[in-house]
Amino acid sequence: MSRPINRRELLRGAVGAAGVMGLAHFGTAYDESHVPMSDSPKITAVRTYRVEHQLKRPFGVSVSVPLDTTRSALFVKIETDVGLVGWGETSPLNGAQATIDEQLGPALIGRSPLEYRKLWRQMWGANFGHALAVGALDMALNDVRGKALNLSVADLFGGRLRDRVPMYASAMNYVEGEEPEEQFSKEAQHLAEQGFKAMKMRLGRYPVRREAEVARKVREVVGPDVKLMADGNAAYTLTSALEMGQVLHELGFEFFEEPLPQSPKYAGYEQLRLKLPLTLAAGEAVDSRASAKELIDRRAMDIIQPDVSLCGGIGEALFIAELAALSGIRCLPHCWGGAIVIAATAQLLSLLPEPHWGFPTDTPMLEFDMSENPWRREIVTEPFEVEDGFLRMPTGPGLGIEVDERVIQKYAVG
Repeated sequence: MSRPINRRELLRGAVGAAGVMGLAHFGTAYDESHVPMSDSPKITAVRTYRVEHQLKRPFGVSVSVPLDTTRSALFVKIETDVGLVGWGETSPLNGAQATIDEQLGPALIGRSPLEYRKLWRQMWGANFGHALAVGALDMALNDVRGKALNLSVADLFGGRLRDRVPMYASAMNYVEGEEPEEQFSKEAQHLAEQGFKAMKMRLGRYPVRREAEVARKVREVVGPDVKLMADGNAAYTLTSALEMGQVLHELGFEFFEEPLPQSPKYAGYEQLRLKLPLTLAAGEAVDSRASAKELIDRRAMDIIQPDVSLCGGIGEALFIAELAALSGIRCLPHCWGGAIVIAATAQLLSLLPEPHWGFPTDTPMLEFDMSENPWRREIVTEPFEVEDGFLRMPTGPGLGIEVDERVIQKYAVG
């Protein structure tokens, strides 16, 4: 006599029958309409946690005046009637917490997280495009539906193309009491000793002539084989960006990120891209596929950088990457957050193909923030597996990480 099939096995079977063929938010790996919703988990609560941490030493980017003394984030937890939970993360800006608490979260109660397409459309529908709120909820929904089906997020979207993703250290910020001439080179050397083969520095706080020497010292320390990138953080004019870009080109930098202001709508980026002697990266502020498409159509950058926590989530970022590929624009997602954003971005990166059919020398890299952030390591029960400049993909269900809610509550301020 055959044993009864439990609910999770039924749902998993539905996936296998339909085949793993989902892409972006156009659907999961199966037709959800054929899974009886009476057998699906139901969302019972959506909770938000705004967290804050007092930095040991103030730091920031070129335009951080004064330097930051605290770090904050917004975490979202989706609970279900079967005990499964999903986690998301975003920045606590522009009323994201209120949008989730008062509008989007209540609308999800009683719904099945397996109704992904319906919920995605509903979340975008009446909130005037609040991408930060949608991004956090999208992560949490994918996390919990992956756990319900015992599939990783990458498997939900068609299956990963790689088991590990190359990383670059996002580091060399301006620190209170430190001169960048000494600090940046010491930090770069330390990162190289840790095995990083790519790293990014901040530039733009001081005149080009001074920071040209800073960049030269870093290149001397790490040698010619380490990939170097620079983030201008909107601190340049067109003239000074071209001047700094020439220096970076001579030093063999991979790209120059967002040297001009992002607002309004990345004005002037087309002109900069045509004149800049090295690759221009931009787009971390895109808040949907629509705003990304506008930049892509204008060819305002060589590399687009959607952020899963800012552009509307994993599915939206994957859609943007596919749009960019159609126009010959590379995608290197922006990632500057805690463990949840890192895990979500890693899942996305495992899905992105190489930008060409040759040997994999231009594999999309994971931006790994190295600045002070307690939520990068403290909130997960198991640290990310990092070795020789690569992050091994978490293969567990959902985002592949287990979040320690007690740590989040310790930092919660509202």
